[in-house]
Amino acid sequence: MSQHTPPGQMAPHIPADLYQHAQATGQPVVIVVTGAAPAGFPWQRLLIPFAIAGAAALGTWGVVAALCWLMDVAAHTATVIAGAAGPVGAGGITLKLFSKK
Repeated sequence: MSQHTPPGQMAPHIPADLYQHAQATGQPVVIVVTGAAPAGFPWQRLLIPFAIAGAAALGTWGVVAALCWLMDVAAHTATVIAGAAGPVGAGGITLKLFSKK
């Protein structure tokens, strides 16, 4: 009696009645264990680090883009406030920050 063993298992389960029949008739019991590694390159070992690095790179670019947008909004806000406030003066010295057309 010969059975094929899937990779990862040590030996198949042999039903008791088949084993007892083989013992009674003197038939040999053959257990085939295949330990062959799967063919090809294990892509998971390479793919996971690249996926983590890609996610970190995208996250970093997202933070940089958010900071650029925040600085742009802050600059526009400062421009609007300074334009609405008019000239700034202190102790008789007046400084006109923005000229109105």
